[in-house]
Amino acid sequence: MNIFRLAGDVSHLVAIVILFMKIWRSKSCAGISGKSQVLFALVFTTRYLDLFTSVISIYNTVMKVVFLALAYATVYLIYMRFRSTFDSESDSFRVEFLLVPVAGLSFLENYAFAPLEIMWTFSIYLESVAILPQLFMITKTGEAESITTHYLFSLGLYRALYLANWVWRYHTEGFFDQIAVVSGVVQTIFYCDFFYLYVTRVLRGSGKMSLPMHI
Repeated sequence: MNIFRLAGDVSHLVAIVILFMKIWRSKSCAGISGKSQVLFALVFTTRYLDLFTSVISIYNTVMKVVFLALAYATVYLIYMRFRSTFDSESDSFRVEFLLVPVAGLSFLENYAFAPLEIMWTFSIYLESVAILPQLFMITKTGEAESITTHYLFSLGLYRALYLANWVWRYHTEGFFDQIAVVSGVVQTIFYCDFFYLYVTRVLRGSGKMSLPMHI
């Protein structure tokens, strides 16, 4: 644990809470990709299977349970509680184009050919692309509410902080996780255009942000 890892975890948690509270308070999931949220729930499920086999620390266990609970609660709000507000026509990204390659890659490139290890690897690869349905939905509609952009910014910040964490660990511990680092870099790249627009437009006080169609 170091300051970058801790800040990254906090940023990740803040992102999920922002999204959950946005849906709960407005009683609407307009502008939110249910497909991205299902993919994130799948990420946490396949990554945290070790909850049943080992305990690293109280902090680690509590964070895993919180992420799982919030992820599934968000999916419930989108597809059950407030499904009448869900824009399924705009949330049209073909997730099979992500799941099939990710599943295949997790079997081919992993650290050990064991069920839990393959599931962990799958979660790492999937997390790197899970945000694509949300970005696709935003580009399709042409704009995003400020609260949604705050959510995306916090998610991107979490990934950037984790990159800093890996750099720190490499220099202080000699630790280098190639799968996690490469996947993290790929995921951070997806946020680059968004970061620029967020800083230059949202922080100037505009209520909504229009995004370029190439994101």
